[in-house]
This record gives sequence, structure tokens and C-alpha cells, in this order.
Amino acid sequence: MNQNRKLAQLMFKDNFMFGAVMVNEEICRDFLEMAVGFPIEKVEISREKSMIYHPEYRGIRLDIIAKDENRTHYNVEMQVAKKSFLEKRARYYHSQMDMELLLTGEDYERLPAAYVIFICDFGPFGLKKYRYTLQNICAETKRTVSDGRITIFLSTCGENEKEVPENLVKFLKFVKADLPESTQDYRDDFIKKIQESMIKIKSSREMEEKFMLLEELLRDERAEGKTEGKSESVLFLLQDLGPVSDELRDKILGERNRDVLLKYLKLAAHVGSVAEFMDKMDKI
Repeated sequence: MNQNRKLAQLMFKDNFMFGAVMVNEEICRDFLEMAVGFPIEKVEISREKSMIYHPEYRGIRLDIIAKDENRTHYNVEMQVAKKSFLEKRARYYHSQMDMELLLTGEDYERLPAAYVIFICDFGPFGLKKYRYTLQNICAETKRTVSDGRITIFLSTCGENEKEVPENLVKFLKFVKADLPESTQDYRDDFIKKIQESMIKIKSSREMEEKFMLLEELLRDERAEGKTEGKSESVLFLLQDLGPVSDELRDKILGERNRDVLLKYLKLAAHVGSVAEFMDKMDKI
């Protein structure tokens, strides 16, 4: 990440700007209507889960969580760089949404419809479509399974303009644009709302401070993540050798010295049992 980035340099597809714009409930509603293809009367943003409004940005989320008047829930995320296993990422998001609803006392039969929507600045499936809609289908009958889970991938690399609404195509071209191109007139009221919102955000001293704070915390989180990744790798190797006790797991996860974790990792790759690892780790 460029540590010298400024708020004024951000485009809509930058995670901070995307979040700052999309927490506007009118803009979020207009986007969701366009993405899912049906009218939505009202949208409520879960601000306590938003990176823009979180008091200290701890446990940083880079997505937008919302629900509409019919209790349909939405998780929207911008994806600039192509990542592996996006479908499984969507599966995880769906499970998280369901679990949160069940924890609030919902019965299975009352679980609302849930949409996970990725805005991709690349072609996720290589078919040059602007929109891909994924639902569970019964293999034998070829009929859609009505479990309420729908995943939508929007791509800026589509070429099938005649198959999708014109406003969706304009929006995705706006997402794909570089900084100078993003300020042009797209002759679209929704994009104009986004552009006006971005101007206000970039001129806000408060938002500049939040952006600087987020950049710093993300750097810290990535540095910590490198350490946590080593811990998880050690446990992954050990689990192939046998059961790992809670005490051993806690000791490995609690280790913050990167050099020690590297030694643990090498040791776990060469020992023949968890017992041997525990015997030798105390000598490191």
C-alpha cells in the first residue's frame, strides 16, 4: 500500500471511498435496486459494522451491510484485485449473515433472503458478462432451490450491453474509470449522486483524518496478520500429526515473536508427532 496516498486521490473503487459513499442510504438503495433488479422502498445501513463509523476500526470490514423493508439482507463488497475462491468467500459471507440472524433469535423458517454482491474490477469468470447471478439449483430437476441465498457478481469487464440495463453498464464503466475519467458527465443521475458525494467527502477534514487513521490501522493489521498467518500454518501442520491440545494451540497463537514462529514452523514440518514437537519447542 502506498503510505503517501491522499483522500483526494481516491477513486470510487478504493475501499475507503466506496464505504464512505455507500453508507449514504439513498445511494445504497439506488445501487441495490440496480444490482438486484427489483424496487426497494427503504434501506437501513448497519452503521455499527461499517468501517466508516466504527469507533476505532478494529476488526476492520471493507464491505457494506444493509437490509430493506422486507428484511432482505445485503452484503456488498468492492473487489479491485482478482482473488481466488470468490465463490467460497461468498459462501462464508452468507453463513456469517445467517449466524448473526440466528443469534438474535430468528427461527430457521424466518431467515430472510440474503444477497452477497461483489463489484469486480475484473472478469470473475472470463465470460465477459456484466452481471452473474448465482443460486442453488437441484441437479436432478434443474429447478432453483428457494433457500433465499443469492450471490451476484458485477463485472466492469462485461461486453453484453444489450442483455443488462443501461444504467448498470454506465455504473460499471464509472467504476472502471481512472481518476480523470471518473469526473466526466455520464448522463446518469445515480452516478452524479456518487460524484457529488465524493466531492463532499474529499473536502471534509474529518474524513481526511479517518482515512489517515484507517491507512495506519490497516498497516498494523497486515503486520499482525503476517504473524497470525505463521501461527495458523504451524497448527495446520501439527493437525496432520494428531490432536492438538487447547493449551498447545493457545501457546502457539499467543506467540508474537516472528522469529520464534518461523522456528516453530520449521520444527512442525520435520517432527513425526505432536509429542515430539512439544518436547523440542521448549528448547527453542
